[in-house]
Amino acid sequence: MDNNLRFNFHRKITGHLTFPLLAVTLLSSFGSSMLYGYNLAVVNSPAAHIKAFYNTTWFRRYGVGLAPARLTLMYSLTVSVFALGGLVGSLPVGVLVTQYGRNGTLVRSNVLVFLAGMLMGFSRYLESPEMVIFGRFITGVHSGICLSVVPMYLGEIAPKNLRGFLGLVPSIFICLGVFSAQVLGLPELLGEDAYWPLFLSLVVVPAFLQLILLHWFLESPRYLLIEKNNVLGATDALRWFLGKYDVQDVIEEMQEEKRSLASVETVSVWHLLLDPSVRWQVLSVVVINMGMQLSGIDAIWFYTNVIFENAGIPDPEIPYTTVGTGAIEVVAGLIGCFTIEKLGRRPLIIVGFCFMGICCAGITLSLILQATVSWMRYVSVACVIGIIAGFCMGPAGVPFLMTAELFKQSHRPSAYIVGGSLNWLSNFTVGFVFPFLQMSAGAFCYLVFCGVCLLVALYVYFIIPETKNKTFMEISHMFASRPSFLSSLPDSVKMIKFNGYGALENSSLELSGSGSNPP
Repeated sequence: MDNNLRFNFHRKITGHLTFPLLAVTLLSSFGSSMLYGYNLAVVNSPAAHIKAFYNTTWFRRYGVGLAPARLTLMYSLTVSVFALGGLVGSLPVGVLVTQYGRNGTLVRSNVLVFLAGMLMGFSRYLESPEMVIFGRFITGVHSGICLSVVPMYLGEIAPKNLRGFLGLVPSIFICLGVFSAQVLGLPELLGEDAYWPLFLSLVVVPAFLQLILLHWFLESPRYLLIEKNNVLGATDALRWFLGKYDVQDVIEEMQEEKRSLASVETVSVWHLLLDPSVRWQVLSVVVINMGMQLSGIDAIWFYTNVIFENAGIPDPEIPYTTVGTGAIEVVAGLIGCFTIEKLGRRPLIIVGFCFMGICCAGITLSLILQATVSWMRYVSVACVIGIIAGFCMGPAGVPFLMTAELFKQSHRPSAYIVGGSLNWLSNFTVGFVFPFLQMSAGAFCYLVFCGVCLLVALYVYFIIPETKNKTFMEISHMFASRPSFLSSLPDSVKMIKFNGYGALENSSLELSGSGSNPP
């Protein structure tokens, strides 16, 4: 059979999207990104049951129940320790993807999920709140690894015209994970007191499917060629993923990147931070990854029921209102995924953050006025939905995609460590501090998130260029050729030499008209 026919036969779906590309994207997102979303929301609906378990166990151990402040602290730790685990998991990503590859790291990380599922599933039987907390920590470690590795893997196997589309598929699965946790948390399903350990430990199901299926798929061709110098393996992987025999143009593009990195080994985090050639890329990764979490989305996901309760929604209606928000998350994620290659990265992330900022301000206003205006409770619900929709359309997935796109192969693992660690540190901060911030600042706590969203949107608008349909080398050249910030300033505020001292040109600091010179 002709080689071209052999590699195109029943592989091509549409354009450059082939069955192997689609399958590995769905499978890696299902077994990794979906678990992240599920674990964000899984502690929301059984919160009262988990607190009761903590209180009862404490009483059996020490003969006295937990004080309300200590109980709030323990539950806040249960919620936020997931992010602390994510921070720990994000740190060894560079070593793992270099040692085991992108695919190999994802497959091996599933062992963590099985351990966490056992701890949380048997926690009530063994009367151990510590097992719940430690299980949440281990699921966080798994998500910390996968949340960096999945977009790295997909960004490296996807052709440039599909990199945005495939890069946002994991964000859809994050939304699906949140939605599935909200549905399963309904009282009619696993929302009762007897089922919360099972509810927490269901994470083992997607992990098991990924473990047995993902290792059948090939490794990233960029990893094979640039890092392992395996030209034959990279060629086979490209033919498999792209569904065509002639992949010489892609091989040449990767060879060009490899030649540009001939004298550069994989860069450490410290060298990345000190490298002036990627200063703007690093700053951009810091801003968008921290902004993603400090936007307040985790406060919404962790404490949705509490927010609706404070907004005056009747208790029986809260679980179903929460499920409604989850359905809107999925729809918004699909809109972002199917429009990113048409609109680009910048419009989705700018509009998403701006919309979230407006809705955060709307929550503050509605909570202030709901005591006097009865229908303001529905405005609160609408604003919560707006924050989630705005997030899922762009900020949920674009930061991970941009982290892959802004760096060459040598810098990419360290860039994911920087972005991932700051992302998880911000996640932990919001999850742990939000209950106390809400108690102290009341309705005004959402204005903090509003400010963060608007500042991030401004930064992206002025600093980050559009990366749609650009190769990694082209994106690198865009940043290298951009003018420095100081060179773009107006002449009226530029620094000039003033008798050996720096002064502002055309400013009042120049003692014009003075007959004396400074010493």
